[in-house]
Amino acid sequence: MTSDKVLRSVDIWMDEGEEFDDEVKNFRKGTVRKIIFIAGCIAAAVVAAGAAMNIGEFHIDFFEIYRIIWAHLTGNVYDENADWILWQWRLPRICCDILAGTGLAAAGVVMQSILRNPLADPYTTGISSGASFGATIAMALGLSLTTSGFAVVVNAFFFALIPTAVILAVSRFKSASPATMIMVGIAIMYMFNATSTLIRLYADPDTQAAIFAWTVGTTDIREWSHVVTMSLFVAAGLIACQLMTRRLNVIATGDESARSIGVNAERLRIVSLLVVSFLAAGIVSFTGLIGFVGLVCPHIARLIVGSDNRYLLPASAAFGALLLLIADIIGHVIVYGHSIQVGVITAFLGAPLLLYLILRQGKEVWRCP
Repeated sequence: MTSDKVLRSVDIWMDEGEEFDDEVKNFRKGTVRKIIFIAGCIAAAVVAAGAAMNIGEFHIDFFEIYRIIWAHLTGNVYDENADWILWQWRLPRICCDILAGTGLAAAGVVMQSILRNPLADPYTTGISSGASFGATIAMALGLSLTTSGFAVVVNAFFFALIPTAVILAVSRFKSASPATMIMVGIAIMYMFNATSTLIRLYADPDTQAAIFAWTVGTTDIREWSHVVTMSLFVAAGLIACQLMTRRLNVIATGDESARSIGVNAERLRIVSLLVVSFLAAGIVSFTGLIGFVGLVCPHIARLIVGSDNRYLLPASAAFGALLLLIADIIGHVIVYGHSIQVGVITAFLGAPLLLYLILRQGKEVWRCP
């Protein structure tokens, strides 16, 4: 009798061990799948960057592009015309595509995690409307914090941070809950949008056209100084966001669960908001308003890599860079002899993708994460 109990206990123990081994194997397979997706997006982005740099009246072979770039970096320029076209016209735009796509997608992951809202993106807290207002008063009224060529950029950056400051001020009187942040952001967004519209009504046609071109969103940047400045914001923002991913995983389970293991959810939400605000403001102040990247990319990446922010953030960032490069290519080839701003293309691509995700996932798409 005793031996039968021992045998049954041994069988149960072996079954549990086999289940544990299966779980370990599935975990390893899932990790490999996540890494392959991230690496695949990076490789595809490299190919897309080469294809985007090949667009134009001056044709350069695909592999020749990378040889010219390497020759420039090593100081062995052998084709001055091609080198000038790449480095002064095409490469700054491609770098801007990569930086903007990477930063906006990563910011979208953080916003959806801290607000636990699948519709959250870098503009949910009013960043876009603040930047638009700053650019509008610089272009239409000539009012700026600086008189240099960075007038529009500086204004857009400064006013993009104002909604964040208001949210932080309100959070001192009410808890920094997701609902509070969203409602304050929406209120500020409508206020800035109304003021910007009022100013545009009395602007001359040329100024209205310039404001419209900025608000649509473009990565057609020619100044390397702009690219370098943007890269500093994106690099610092990505590093800070990646360092917070473990805590973001905790806060996604709920504020009470986070407090039970020693994580201050409200403080983390405020810190995350500050990081995302600086990251998004550093991008939109140069590119204008590029929509859907921060909203759609996290959802698509989540289908492949899951909701673990440690993998979701780099996966979304890599996919965001790829998406914006594809949008840039489409914008330059869809109409012969003309280019369509990348913000228009991302809207055309993003809206159907979002609808597809809603129809494919049903109610599950609204779970974040």
